[in-house]
Amino acid sequence: MHTSPPRPVRRGPTSVKIVIAGGFGVGKTTMVTAVTEITPFTTEVPMTEASLGVDDTSIVGERKTHTTVAMDFGRISLGNDLYLYLFGTPGQDRFSFMWDDLTQGAVGAIVLVDTRRLEECFPAINYFEQRGVPFVVAINCFDGQVLHSPEAVRDALQVGEDTPVMLTDARDKAQVKVAMASVVRHAMARARATLG
Repeated sequence: MHTSPPRPVRRGPTSVKIVIAGGFGVGKTTMVTAVTEITPFTTEVPMTEASLGVDDTSIVGERKTHTTVAMDFGRISLGNDLYLYLFGTPGQDRFSFMWDDLTQGAVGAIVLVDTRRLEECFPAINYFEQRGVPFVVAINCFDGQVLHSPEAVRDALQVGEDTPVMLTDARDKAQVKVAMASVVRHAMARARATLG
């Protein structure tokens, strides 16, 4: 009896959700808009007098005239069948109630860090550690300045050796793609370790 060979199974594209988190004004919106292949969806609104005394703009200065109040969204493709959906969180504590919805179903996260305000990234690190979400730490080198080495930042943040810590420029598409790929690799390594 002659049987025909089995047909190859066609798999559709794979989509992966990545969350970008960090403190106020650290560059999350910039990171999403730098790399997205679609028109980014942002919920930036002008900063008003109501935010005076609430949002510390002393480091980011007069350049920071808008702030994210819900999320940023973008998409990039890696290869022919892998799509990364990017969700940027708002940086202020008063919007943290949205993080659960934004993080649901995420394969991993990037914690974007400004070393001039390192303490502002602790809420994001704590959030992902408590929920078991794999994350990488990306040090945003504002104006190309490297103020602290990745090793020094790792020590200051007390993150494990298995958590990637890297330098990046949130404005540079190629560097942002490297950070995104690092999240996917880290999440896959964590999944393999869990499965044994």
